[in-house]
Amino acid sequence: MEIPPAVSLSAAPPSHLMRLATYAAIASAALLVGVKTFAYFNTHSVALLSSLADSALDFMASTVNLFAVRQSLTPADDDHRFGHGKAEPLSALAQSAFIAGSAVLLMVEAGSRVGHPEQVVNGDTAIVVMLLSTFVTFALVAFQRFVVKRSGSIAIGADSLHYSGDVLLNVSVIVALVLATRFDIAWADPIFGMGIALFLFINAMRIAVKAVAGLMDQELPEADRQKIIATAKLHPRVQNVHELRTRSSGLQQFIQMHIVLDKTLTLLDAHYISDEVEAALQSEFPNADIIIHLDPEGVAEFHPRVGVGW
Repeated sequence: MEIPPAVSLSAAPPSHLMRLATYAAIASAALLVGVKTFAYFNTHSVALLSSLADSALDFMASTVNLFAVRQSLTPADDDHRFGHGKAEPLSALAQSAFIAGSAVLLMVEAGSRVGHPEQVVNGDTAIVVMLLSTFVTFALVAFQRFVVKRSGSIAIGADSLHYSGDVLLNVSVIVALVLATRFDIAWADPIFGMGIALFLFINAMRIAVKAVAGLMDQELPEADRQKIIATAKLHPRVQNVHELRTRSSGLQQFIQMHIVLDKTLTLLDAHYISDEVEAALQSEFPNADIIIHLDPEGVAEFHPRVGVGW
């Protein structure tokens, strides 16, 4: 199915925007790998090399992201009744490993050149390439943030976080190149390379923490949980809400809750009330899978926590 023209992107379904974001990331990374490779072999800048390595890993990570997003959007089947949304945080975790690995390698390369800095040549070529890289990356990040706002995608969010760091990385490389070529400060190139490597490593840890939270079924944000409770209690027949459990998987949210009703209600009436509460929640969380358990007032229940403990 064709994506609507750019002027109609605001009306495109989140799934289409997610696919388009993955294609845009791969195309941008491929373009930047090509121009940075050309520039590195003409300048021998370690700061530019760090940016080239980052773009190469961007390409690999975005390719993994493409398959992860495609898998996460696959409808639920008999073997995966909760869908395939966990593919997204798995992809984000893989991205964090890619980024951390590149950061370590760049730190080693830059460290080896601190004591023996190499002269950067053809600095103007490198600066032009990095300005182009900054423009392309900034445009990509702006689009990715738009997609994340519309879809809440963890994988696209991880990609966007990384590319946001790339904007700062590109500016740092430009500063290093100017200092090395215009002011003959040769050590600036490897020092900036080390700083960029450290920044990438920290970025990788941030992505990993968010990915693990998704894989471990962390609750939805507290604001969303309070909104769920308030929405359920708006129904005049609902006396209380408890045992609320939430999680997310890709575009899908899962909401489980108990509502307390008058014990004199018939099962049919209680069922109608449950349907009305579910409809109200669905209007607030259109991508949610909602399960509501009915409790009669005044009946004490024991609900053990999931897990057996250590």
